[in-house]
Amino acid sequence: MLFGRTVRCDLLAMNTNKIGLVFGVLLLLSAVGENRVRASIHEYTNEAFNPRFNSFFFHGGSEGLYASKNLEPPKTSPTDDNGKPLNGNSFIRFESITFKRPKEIAEKQNEMQQSTGVVEALIVEVKDSDKIGRAYMNSNAICCNPTLSKEGFCKVGEVIIREDPENPGWPKRLQTSFEGNSEEAKMELQTIYINKTGMYYLYFVVCDPQLKGTLITGRTVWRNPEGYLPGKMAPLMTFYGLMSLAYLVLGLLWFLRFVQHWKDIIQLHYQITAVISLGMCEMALWYFEYANLNATGSRPFGITLWAVTFSAIKKTFSRLLLLVVSMGYGVTRPTLGGITAKVVLLGFVYFLASEALELVEHLGNINDLSGKARLYLVLPVALLDAFFIVWIFSSLSKTLEKLQIRRSMAKLELYRKFTNALAVSVLLSVAWIGYELYFNASDPLSELWRRAWIITAFWTLLSFTLLVFICILLSPSHNPTRYAYETGDDDEEGLSLTGVGVIAAGELGSKVDRKDHVFGLAVEDLEEDKRE
Repeated sequence: MLFGRTVRCDLLAMNTNKIGLVFGVLLLLSAVGENRVRASIHEYTNEAFNPRFNSFFFHGGSEGLYASKNLEPPKTSPTDDNGKPLNGNSFIRFESITFKRPKEIAEKQNEMQQSTGVVEALIVEVKDSDKIGRAYMNSNAICCNPTLSKEGFCKVGEVIIREDPENPGWPKRLQTSFEGNSEEAKMELQTIYINKTGMYYLYFVVCDPQLKGTLITGRTVWRNPEGYLPGKMAPLMTFYGLMSLAYLVLGLLWFLRFVQHWKDIIQLHYQITAVISLGMCEMALWYFEYANLNATGSRPFGITLWAVTFSAIKKTFSRLLLLVVSMGYGVTRPTLGGITAKVVLLGFVYFLASEALELVEHLGNINDLSGKARLYLVLPVALLDAFFIVWIFSSLSKTLEKLQIRRSMAKLELYRKFTNALAVSVLLSVAWIGYELYFNASDPLSELWRRAWIITAFWTLLSFTLLVFICILLSPSHNPTRYAYETGDDDEEGLSLTGVGVIAAGELGSKVDRKDHVFGLAVEDLEEDKRE
């Protein structure tokens, strides 16, 4: 952004270099990065099993899945280009799953023996988690032991499972055996259809202590009836589509107002236009990113990267817009003076922090990011947001005080409305953060996954609502004196905001009408005063 005459050229060069650097990095990442990043297709590459009680287990993924439209899986089902059955079915498909045990363990086995070790794949709906392992019979064991086997509850070497009487065959158990002294065991290509809506977890479990050190390679494909988007993300595709239309409507209305009063445009209006344009691009990119993910099961690296970047840029510009308006830019001061560099630096740091968080959250599997890893990225963004809020309200306090001293009642009223809107948005944000913390704390297993999309949607709606309010307050008008900077009211020198450039001394005589607007003495306004 260009805030003042004295630093205008330097800032333009600095911002151009930074923008060029950012987009250069993006192009480089697009060129050397993977063509697609997996999302609802969970890939495993030599992943190790972790010890848990008397077993070794590996978490294969978890997603919200809606029940298949066809309650009975069809015998011959249409398939997509990759041979995956579709026809409105919801399923989990095991593809190229291979288990590899240590060589020294395999060599000890009898090569003529049919089964020398078993790996089990368990698919369990979160509400049925009490039917697995240690939750059964108040035992801490996941795998069956000789005592429980004698009582007829289970078989030694298998996971303890109590089937759901209302849903026979669930939780689902799939077994893969090592044969003889082979190091590898390959799981059959299988598709498990989902006939009940819920949050599903996939675990691979080994009960045989001799299989310690076993590794898993392959992938599983998770699909809902309408596409590959996980259930908790599916509503966001529709939401982003609607928000794209909302930004388009706002942009058209703003553009019409902009053209209608183009002679009275101030620098602040260009920055509002930039925020609207960025928001429009951001929503459109997210919609196409989700639509592609829903159709293919993979995230296209390029689209996701640009969507994340536009999101980070838009967030940064939005916060900077609020900050400079709060400082009185365009109302009580023509430039930001000596603090311009600080504002730009804060914006650049916020962009980097926000970009890093968004990249790690979206360029990977849906549930790849651990809580601790995410905390390290969320914390800097949260601290910078808090710093923005403190600086914004501190600046608003000074601006309101200055307007009261000058007794600029129209501008004072405008800024009071702006302050009230910001205060309400901050209170809503704090309340929503509290709700979000409660939501996550009370739902550790994601049982409320069908409402999870609202958490993300709220912030987008709040940002859009605040932008609409700013557009209404600071919309272009035939009488820009309600927010235009009044010459002589401030000691700082800077670029006049009522025109595109500085009016030269020799041109003042030919532009008296513009000057009259600047000083609030437009003939139209004087005539209205006389009539009153």
